[in-house]
Amino acid sequence: MKLYSIENVKLKNIDPHDFKLERDIQKIVENNLEELFNLKFVKSEFSIKNFRIDTLTYDEENKSFVIVEYKKDKNYSVIDQGYTYMSLLLNNKSDFVLEFNECCRESLKRSDIDWSQSRVIFISPQFTEFQKHSINFKDVPFELWEINRYKNNLIGLVQHKTTSQESVSTISTEANNVVNQVAKEIKVYTEEYHLTQNRKVAQDIIELYEEVKQKILTLDGIGVAPRKLYISFQKNSKPICHIVIFSNQLNFVINMKKGELYDPYKLTKDLSEQGHWGVGDYQVKIKDNTELDKVMLLIKQSYEKQR
Repeated sequence: MKLYSIENVKLKNIDPHDFKLERDIQKIVENNLEELFNLKFVKSEFSIKNFRIDTLTYDEENKSFVIVEYKKDKNYSVIDQGYTYMSLLLNNKSDFVLEFNECCRESLKRSDIDWSQSRVIFISPQFTEFQKHSINFKDVPFELWEINRYKNNLIGLVQHKTTSQESVSTISTEANNVVNQVAKEIKVYTEEYHLTQNRKVAQDIIELYEEVKQKILTLDGIGVAPRKLYISFQKNSKPICHIVIFSNQLNFVINMKKGELYDPYKLTKDLSEQGHWGVGDYQVKIKDNTELDKVMLLIKQSYEKQR
């Protein structure tokens, strides 16, 4: 990533200011976990079974643990380390829950956690092409984020997205391989799962979803994050809305608290006092595109709030 400042319509390069130590990266991320990844800090340098986890965090939206690792060294395998940590987590669930309860002074139970949504985030100033290619599968529970520091107190953060439709399980046919062991419990969801595999969705609803998606993606900086129960649309890792796809309709959950949303068309249902999927107190259901522009008016309000 290259950054520039504008002076009298001329671009001026902003020079990088490299990190000297991994610990420098760790301090920045740990102090800004909610802003960067919408995660809750649990513990730094968590030791378990002769391993040390740089940062243990908790994803409150998906009710799952997320391990964060920082790297300046390019000579390591993210695929090997990632699956080692996933195996460590799945084989020591009680230890992770206990650590969370002691550090956060809460009372989670093992059954409260959605272990299938566990993941590892790797953060480094640079990943090699080999490292990026090694996780280029549709279902690896790892994320690669490159972080760079620049003069003028600027930080750049970019995620490397997978483009593959191949499953990581194809790299090994051994039943006891750690990849296959982890894959039995960890599930990485895709848009395809929600549209074709989860339930029989009518073709007109699939087309409606694609139309909705394109309209939402016209908003700057929006990412698509398929989850277990819905597809989340996010700005800076914070959800602006979720879409639950049913066979004959789309259900939107808009991430605004009760009383915050201006709904002149009276389209929404108040979810503030009932359990529901997704984050937010407002629900909208549509079966065709006749109300789509009105729904976008509501989504844009959430988008502006998350900015």
